[in-house]
Amino acid sequence: GKCTVVIATGTGGADDVDLNEALLSAAASCKGGGNIKNAKAAKAVSWAPVKQQAGSASSKPVSAFGGVTGPICLLRTNKEVTYIRWHRKGDYFVTVCPKAGAASVLIHQLSKASSQQPFGKAPKGGDVQCACFHPNKPFLFVATPQHVRVYHLIKQAMVKRLLSGCRWISSIDVHPSGDHVIIGSLDRRLVWFDLDLGDTPYKTLKYNERAIRSASFHNRYPLMASASDDGTVNVYHAMVYSDLMRNPLLVPVKVLRGHKVVKKFGVLASVFHPTQPWLFSAGSDGNIHLYQDI
Repeated sequence: GKCTVVIATGTGGADDVDLNEALLSAAASCKGGGNIKNAKAAKAVSWAPVKQQAGSASSKPVSAFGGVTGPICLLRTNKEVTYIRWHRKGDYFVTVCPKAGAASVLIHQLSKASSQQPFGKAPKGGDVQCACFHPNKPFLFVATPQHVRVYHLIKQAMVKRLLSGCRWISSIDVHPSGDHVIIGSLDRRLVWFDLDLGDTPYKTLKYNERAIRSASFHNRYPLMASASDDGTVNVYHAMVYSDLMRNPLLVPVKVLRGHKVVKKFGVLASVFHPTQPWLFSAGSDGNIHLYQDI
């Protein structure tokens, strides 16, 4: 829909309570649409706090360490939001509204309840499908149906364009090292880019029988996954070496089954646990599965 909701889960540890409350304080008390200084962004998005009712279940902490839980704020946009992605540090997140033209990509800062519109006009190459931050550099990866453009947010310039060879890109993820990118597409391709080698794919994999809906790396372990409309999630051993002379090692490991295909849609999303070798998957059958110790 045209609304993005920021929710505090309350599942963090004792060391996270104060940090989370500091990050959420501005969003929970924002007024007048938020602290948006960019005039273009102010027309495209507005912030609004969610008022907690005293005694409601959402106001009670689910964690033994206390802290705020439940919906914190709403971000209302002019067009439908189809994709959301957090920055690794947790303060910034990006939203994608493919039909919003120049405002199709918006960057939001949670600690200040502010938003920015990085582009003055609609990106070339069709509607934006997804976007992703670089883990440790001020780069933003923006994917249109066939290409991925890399923008330097401080210099406000495009630094690279990746030629995927895909007909329709559906997902993107950046390796924790920042030197590798994977792309999933609706024409069954899982494309791996080594950013140090150039703008063409290092490898193209076709282990899924139908369209790929999600592709992701694990933050800690050498694991990679692709979720597909065939109802399966393929897991790969994806080892990236610190020795720059050695090429990455990609080996298919497992095919996880369990979701039913409903109206030709299978597994719509998958994501790794940030610290454990666990994988969550969500399917069109309305189920969310957790696979442990992959």
